[in-house]
Amino acid sequence: MRARDHILAARENVRFAARALTAYKLRSALTVLGIVIGVTTVIAMVSIIVGFNNNVTRDFQSFGATLVQFQKFDPQFGPGNSDESQRTRKNLTYEDAVALKRQCPSMLAVSPERYWNGNGNSLDVIFKGQQATPDEFGGVTEDYCPANNHYVGEGRFISDGDVRSSASVVVLGSGIADTLFARRDPIGKEVSVGGHKFTVIGVMEKQGATFFESTDSHIFIPITTFDSHFPSVKRDVGVNIATIPRKPEWVQKITEEGTAVLRARRKVPFNKPNDFGLMTPDKLIGNFQAITGGITLAMIFISSIALLVGGVGVMNIMLVSVTERTREIGVRKAIGAVRRDIVVQFLTEAMTLSGMGGAIGVAVGMLIALIVRKVSPLTTATPLWSIMVGLGVSISIGLFFGIYPAYKAAKLDPIDALRYE
Repeated sequence: MRARDHILAARENVRFAARALTAYKLRSALTVLGIVIGVTTVIAMVSIIVGFNNNVTRDFQSFGATLVQFQKFDPQFGPGNSDESQRTRKNLTYEDAVALKRQCPSMLAVSPERYWNGNGNSLDVIFKGQQATPDEFGGVTEDYCPANNHYVGEGRFISDGDVRSSASVVVLGSGIADTLFARRDPIGKEVSVGGHKFTVIGVMEKQGATFFESTDSHIFIPITTFDSHFPSVKRDVGVNIATIPRKPEWVQKITEEGTAVLRARRKVPFNKPNDFGLMTPDKLIGNFQAITGGITLAMIFISSIALLVGGVGVMNIMLVSVTERTREIGVRKAIGAVRRDIVVQFLTEAMTLSGMGGAIGVAVGMLIALIVRKVSPLTTATPLWSIMVGLGVSISIGLFFGIYPAYKAAKLDPIDALRYE
């Protein structure tokens, strides 16, 4: 019976709360506006950032979930230059890659790669008056495809024989091939790149747009041919060395093997850190998520200001409500209501008010996320935890800021309250 009484009392309190809020619709709406704005901001930003994180993670993993890349500089995400100690490091060399392939039995593929940066000057690919501008011009070996999880769609890729003979052959990205050879077979055709003639032997499979690199606008030639045409890259930049393990679970193993070989070749003392960088998708994902995590915290801080304003509004309207309903409180106390009943009644009203604001904020935030997903390339995702947090925080604000008005109402003397005009 006692449980039944509690349920009936809770229903009665909710009914009182609904009546009180609907009696002053405009005032109630303005009061919860801050809570609506705060929760909307949290839901919308979390949806956008979580969706963005998911896309970035997927793109990183498609780039090679087991990729371990050795490079001159430590990996970083976002703008900024490497510090001076990194800029004075020795370049990694093609011979380093050969040593890794020979001395690391756990590595399935070792891909030394050089890229033309042009210092702002692009190299056009020309075929019979048509031209296309690649965003990357790479010198690679036959291990590029398995190491980077990028394969040819037509023809073949660069072979060991092409590398040994410094052959004048080229593999085009699908976007470059589409631009130069619309409705024509590009295999066997001769193109010009930077004044040098190359025979097209393959076209990379279409990869589509990603947040990071896509081979659709790349072209590749044998690394030895690249070195003969662009010796400054070999001298000034060196190579990046992409590697993958023979078994997916051997990522840590090839990392340790490769690190040991390079430290020995570069004569790094045992008590000194590596003088080369090491990049894995997990490390870049972690760096990226650290940045987006900081953005999320900043947005939560901003939205918390709106929630604080909303909480103060809730306290204000409840204090006004206590004053306006002094006689009602007196009547309830006169017919047997105790302090706890009055406290629960006003806390219920405050939590109902803020909970409504939270529910509206969640709905608007999800609507914004849906609009962003429809009108932009960003894929948003609203995790269940963010909805629960939004509702929980909004109700908690009503509880916290409703305590003082509730206790003020409970302390009223019933005789004085009945005399109040």
